[in-house]
Formats: sequence, structure tokens, C-alpha cells
Amino acid sequence: MSPGWSAVIKMNAMLETPELPAVFDGVKLAAVAAVLYVIVRCLNLKSPTAPPDLYFQDSGLSRFLLKSCPLLTKEYIPPLIWGKSGHIQTALYGKMGRVRSPHPYGHRKFITMSDGATSTFDLFEPLAEHCVGDDITMVICPGIANHSEKQYIRTFVDYAQKNGYRCAVLNHLGALPNIELTSPRMFTYGCTWEFGAMVNYIKKTYPLTQLVVVGFSLGGNIVCKYLGETQANQEKVLCCVSVCQGYSALRAQETFMQWDQCRRFYNFLMADNMKKIILSHRQALFGDHVKKPQSLEDTDLSRLYTATSLMQIDDNVMRKFHGYNSLKEYYEEESCMRYLHRIYVPLMLVNAADDPLVHESLLTIPKSLSEKRENVMFVLPLHGGHLGFFEGSVLFPEPLTWMDKLVVEYANAICQWERNKSQCSDTEQVEADLE
Repeated sequence: MSPGWSAVIKMNAMLETPELPAVFDGVKLAAVAAVLYVIVRCLNLKSPTAPPDLYFQDSGLSRFLLKSCPLLTKEYIPPLIWGKSGHIQTALYGKMGRVRSPHPYGHRKFITMSDGATSTFDLFEPLAEHCVGDDITMVICPGIANHSEKQYIRTFVDYAQKNGYRCAVLNHLGALPNIELTSPRMFTYGCTWEFGAMVNYIKKTYPLTQLVVVGFSLGGNIVCKYLGETQANQEKVLCCVSVCQGYSALRAQETFMQWDQCRRFYNFLMADNMKKIILSHRQALFGDHVKKPQSLEDTDLSRLYTATSLMQIDDNVMRKFHGYNSLKEYYEEESCMRYLHRIYVPLMLVNAADDPLVHESLLTIPKSLSEKRENVMFVLPLHGGHLGFFEGSVLFPEPLTWMDKLVVEYANAICQWERNKSQCSDTEQVEADLE
């Protein structure tokens, strides 16, 4: 090999050798940067914390609420690492429910409905005197396929009891695994029969009590529809709170088939859970010995087995419990949207802006309502997911959520508002008598 060629080889080696580790380090740096970018985006770490957005009309009631409910004007601060992700908040609610959930002691009540169905609810007595000294009962409707034994319900009930509230919690028909159906019917998206029966029981058993109505998710739809169905349903009701509902199933069905925010995936998971519940009661619902309505006679169970969305289940099974001719008719009649304007008691509607189940287009419904009705306040925090609303410093959430505290704080404020109104009326009456 000539000296010139040897010199060229050495020169190339000197030029190339230092570049290899530099290129390798660059690839590692790029990979780390990509991972960090994905983490920041997925955990939404750059999102700010802020007080919830509030939509309401200026009135004496709204001004009183802003003074009496600090949570309405304070920052909601979720856990730093993961709390700004609506998906993680929703997943933790779905899988874990709550942290260190208490076990409140209650009594289970059974009510036989006119069609032979057996409705159940659990009754929990207050553990302290209420702040205004009155007898107040919270009538609570849980989310889809939920009941009093769910951890988020137990946590909320325990907190409400300690604040002086009696609590009655509806167990959705067919949701409790150890309670058999006694008629070919189970809970549906907007059927208010069982909730109404529970409320009537409370009114009859405790004639002096006043009611605070609370609904979570699907339960929010049911309680709002119940109150709006007839003016008589609002008697003895102090206020209503609805958390994380979607307001219109008809408008929501299209968004539930979309993949943005993984709604299609959530739809599949909820449909799978509904299938398991329905099939666990298939003998009571579809057995040959069961005297079932004509609408259920043509139910094709093979379609239920292959259903991958709530809409397919609703069309094949759920709408037929009440004889609806189409899915469109079922969703129109069972949604609370057409009843909201008939509610005259104070009404607080709560949603999270990052709720992956409730599309932002549905939030125009409560916004529009709050612009027209003085009794309505719409509360929209940036974070919270679907029924999450966990609070905490960095990683571990607190046992009690922002949602639990807000509902009780609002109820306390309304009770005080009504007490102040009553005292003012009594004073005016005394003055009038003196004159």
C-alpha cells in the first residue's frame, strides 16, 4: 500500500470516528425529547389551573351563592402529575372510584312497582346536625348501572351525612348483582319511575323533610327529567344538582361514534358492561316462562351479543322496555333537555371541559339555559374528567373530591338562602301585624 493511500485511510478514520458517538447521542436525545413531548401532551401538563367558568344571570340568588360557595371562585387544583388529563381522571373514577372509600351504614328499602318490578334504595341517616338545623334529605341518583355500593357514592354519602343530611340512594333496576329482577324490565336512560317512587317514600315517611336532589351522569338526566315532568315533583325540593350529564342522548349519539377523545373506545367499554348486566338477567327479561310486553317478543339476542355500542343495545333492547318505536323516539322522549326549562327550583349543572364522554357541543345546552333562567347556574371547570374531580398535591389524590365538596357546599348555601328568605318573610309579617 502506497504511503499516500495509507495517509488517506488515516485521515478518513480521524474524521469518521468522532461522529459515531455524536450521532448516537443525538438519536437518544431525540428519543427522550419525543417521549417527554408525548408525556406532556397526554398528561396535559401545560394546562393552567383556574377557577371554574361560571354561567348565570345576575340576581340576588347568584350573588349569595358566589359569597357562600368559595369553591365556585377558587382554583380547582387537580393532582400535579396526572390530574390535568381528563382520561386519567375518568379511568381512575371508573376503576378505583375513590381513595380510602368509607362504608356508611344504611338500610335497604324495597318498593313494589305497579308492573311488578322491585325497586330498591338505601337510606342513610344524618351523623350530625345540619347547619341550619332543619331536616334535609338528599335524594341521589347514581350514574349508568351504578348503585349505593359504588365507591364514589359511598364517599359522597359519608360526607353528606357528616354535614347533617339524610341520604336516599337509588339502586338502578338490575344494577345490584344480588337483587333479581321481578319483571321483564330494567333501568333505562330516562325512566323516572323508580326515582319517583323513592322520593314519594321519603316525603311520606318524613313529612317535615325538605329535599336536595342530586344526580350523577345518567342520574343527572333522570333527576332533571323527573323534576320537569310535573310541577308537583318539585314540591318540598330546595334545589337540584346535576353532575357530568350529557343533556341530549339524540345529539350525543353521533359524538359517541367518533374517535376523538377516544369516545368510541369508551362507548365500547360501557356497552360491554351493559351487555353483561342484561345477560345476567336474561331469564327474567327474555325467558320463555316470562310474560313480557309485545315489544320484547322480537328481541334478537344474537344482536345483543355482537353489539359494540350503547346505541346498538338501546335500539335492540332498552327502547323496547317502554315500547318506543325507534331509537330516535326513545332518545327524544328520555332526554331531560326538553324538561329543563320547566324546573323552577335552584339548579346547578356541573360539567368538566375535559370530560372525554361529553362532547363540547353538548355544553351549549346548559350554557343557553343559564342565559335564560335566573334559577340556573352552569359550572365548568377546566379539569375533572367524567366524575373524577380528584384533588391532591403531586401524585396521590385526596379521599374527598372537589365534586363532593361543591355539591354539599351548594346545598348548604341554598338551605341558608331559604332560611334567610323565611326569616325575612316572618319579620315582614310581624311588622304588618303591628301596623
